[in-house]
Amino acid sequence: MTTTEPTTPVTEPPRAGVIGVGAMGENHVRVYSESRGVELAGITDLDDELATCVADEYGTTARSLSTLLETCDLVSIAVPTAAHYETVRRCLDEDVHVLVEKPLTARIDRGRELAQLADERGLILQVGHVERFNPAVRTAASLVEDLDIIAIEAQRLGPPIDRTATDRVTLDLMIHDVDVVQSLLDDEPTTISATGTADGQHATATLEYGDVVATMTASRVSQRKVRRLTITAADCLVEIDYLDQSVLLYRDSFPEFVSGEVGTRYRHESVIERPEVNNREPLRVELESFVEAATTGSPPDVTAADGLRALETVREIDRLVTGEADLEVTTQ
Repeated sequence: MTTTEPTTPVTEPPRAGVIGVGAMGENHVRVYSESRGVELAGITDLDDELATCVADEYGTTARSLSTLLETCDLVSIAVPTAAHYETVRRCLDEDVHVLVEKPLTARIDRGRELAQLADERGLILQVGHVERFNPAVRTAASLVEDLDIIAIEAQRLGPPIDRTATDRVTLDLMIHDVDVVQSLLDDEPTTISATGTADGQHATATLEYGDVVATMTASRVSQRKVRRLTITAADCLVEIDYLDQSVLLYRDSFPEFVSGEVGTRYRHESVIERPEVNNREPLRVELESFVEAATTGSPPDVTAADGLRALETVREIDRLVTGEADLEVTTQ
């Protein structure tokens, strides 16, 4: 595929910044500070003391937002979802390439507006669906084209978190699996059903993609952390563990009854294959892809359109779980 240079020129090496240096944002700072071929030019946060502390730890400079945008070619945005629209728009208005942590925005119409603005200004707008860059997911994606998929099951479970959750469990957790499934199938659901419990902290959705049925469960009240995706195909089963970054293929299953000294017993065996997975930190791979897109003008691996597609699906799941139309959502 041929690529075009971005409209906005990028220096060599490109200068990166991070807006919002809480738990996730600090990880962006760490990766940029360790990366070759990119200069960490500064960070900013509403909490000046936090920004100074993080800057000192990683050998960079805490700046005001205005100064940071004057300094940088590209930025990561890791602020609360409610602030995504204003922050992303400010960056695009200043001709700075953007990677914004998922979800793209809280409102679908505003997400469309940002996507259009980035396109008009020749800027990269990448959405931080980091699981796309999990080596296990990438390995599984290379297998999907050869599979006759029947069903997909995703589980994203964990105990109550030790921070204030401003997003619903669907928008915070399930959206990861929605994006992965839709990227694997390259499709949008035709039918969605969903239900929730535990005051919205546990939700299950069933999505139909033609002949494929995908079931997703997200929970903040499970006492065990699980991050797993299972693909059932006509001739095999693929099990992806996000945490272990592992992929297992089960095929050639042979159920049989075996006679022995203690009588007849049932035995079920299958061949288990372990495809090679090039284990790397997903965030590092994600930021490398963002920097490459910003410097070469190639499309990002997770586009604004991808982020919007996942957001639209999750907002419909929200509506079904809560029984109410979300006032934050507007449609064309």
